[in-house]
Amino acid sequence: MKYLLGIDVGTSGAKVALFDAEGRLVGSVTEEYPLLQPDNGWAEQDPDEWWRAVVAGIGRLAAEHPAQMAALAGIGLTGQMHGLVMLDDAGAVVRNAILWCDGRTTAQCEEITRRVGAQRLIDITANPALPGFTAGKILWVRQHEPENYVRCRHILMPKDYIRYKLTGVLGADASDASGTNLFDVAARRWSDEILKVLGIDPALLPPVSESPEVIGAVTEMAALSCGTRAGIPVVAGAGDNAAAAVGLGVVKAGRAFTSIGTSGVIFAHADTVTIDPGGRVHTFCAAVPGTWTVMSCTLAAGLSLRWYRDVFCQSEIDEAARLGIDAYDLIGEEIARVPRGSDRLLFLPYLMGERSPLLDSNARGVFFGLSSIHSRAHLARAVMEGVTYSLRQCLDVLRDMGVSCEQMLACGGGARSALWRQMLADMFALPVAVPVGDEGPAFGAALLAGVGAGIYASVEDACEATIGASEPLAPDRQAGAVYEPYYQLFTQLYPQLKTQFATLAHLDERN
Repeated sequence: MKYLLGIDVGTSGAKVALFDAEGRLVGSVTEEYPLLQPDNGWAEQDPDEWWRAVVAGIGRLAAEHPAQMAALAGIGLTGQMHGLVMLDDAGAVVRNAILWCDGRTTAQCEEITRRVGAQRLIDITANPALPGFTAGKILWVRQHEPENYVRCRHILMPKDYIRYKLTGVLGADASDASGTNLFDVAARRWSDEILKVLGIDPALLPPVSESPEVIGAVTEMAALSCGTRAGIPVVAGAGDNAAAAVGLGVVKAGRAFTSIGTSGVIFAHADTVTIDPGGRVHTFCAAVPGTWTVMSCTLAAGLSLRWYRDVFCQSEIDEAARLGIDAYDLIGEEIARVPRGSDRLLFLPYLMGERSPLLDSNARGVFFGLSSIHSRAHLARAVMEGVTYSLRQCLDVLRDMGVSCEQMLACGGGARSALWRQMLADMFALPVAVPVGDEGPAFGAALLAGVGAGIYASVEDACEATIGASEPLAPDRQAGAVYEPYYQLFTQLYPQLKTQFATLAHLDERN
């Protein structure tokens, strides 16, 4: 039996997971590392902390599963996207990595938009200039830390630094490069036009490969550090959402997944490049060579229900602790007793501003239609429905773009709720299933390694051989008809409140 290793360089820790060739998990280790916040809204990490965590994780698996680790056929990598890793000419880290969730680059994003042109930027990179993306971070370092910019010889994304440490080879993959604002997403290469306009030397950027392509092998030095053998092939890998799609089998046209974690993501596969002219959703290169993905991100999905729980549900939290169950189970029972539409109560889930499809950091949460007939349970159902309306709005953008969604998988913490899955099915008018075994992006990275190692003929074949799903929940057409007028009203509320949200953002709270 051959084995595969998937490494996920996440924001809170690095997950190293070992699988056999049939997709079964053998062992998994997660090593945490700190998030550094040197100023308000900033987020950084030391890339060598990532490497320390990966070395420790591989070492633990080698000690716990020596025979299987000795039979490793390939290693795949994934991780947080958009981060900026800068190396000097000796390959040493110049400064801490600036992460995807860092918000310092608003001025630089405005500069990029002005210099490239808003529409031209979307035409080439398929996305507007966003503070989370890499290009703004490069400009910020150039403007605020010129000594570090001068020292920089190589720019990598987080997972690519780990591959460099494993193999000594500099590289990136198309899915991760798509999240930089420097990549021609349709042509799947760095954009000479944008690099020239922004004055960024192309030599700073690594060669780009397709995700399952082998671009290096574990060196003797890395093998000694990790406690494994040298020569194991390492593939390019993929950004976290692209790898998660592989791990869920979302690798063919018509397939999509909805993830309800802190944020909410709808991610669909597309065989042709499709770009929203308004930049309301993101188009990236997929981990499947020659294909693309379209992705939305609602910022406060599970976060909205967690906010409701923490603010209103101490009694349920206490009772759940006494019974040894999850407080969300009790909240779900209360929600189920409230009729669809929450007795004419709507919730706008913009607790953290909004990204897709509104792209408005000033937007805020709203209960609309609140009256004396409403109970806490009504508020809870309105929150769940509001998040689902927001996800439906994102799905409608994908449909307007011609992106086909015929099969929907649900994952993340919210997907454990059968009530929420049924709500998704009813509002999406799609069957909704859950994956059998969800090991996240690390599994997708391992499957990509299996393709590179020749265990599977293609990414699609890898998924067919290893991935299953539950019997889907069918949409209730009658329930969908009840939700529809509420959904239409939901979509009308933000445009009416946009100006007021901006006014609210500038009110002086001290007065």
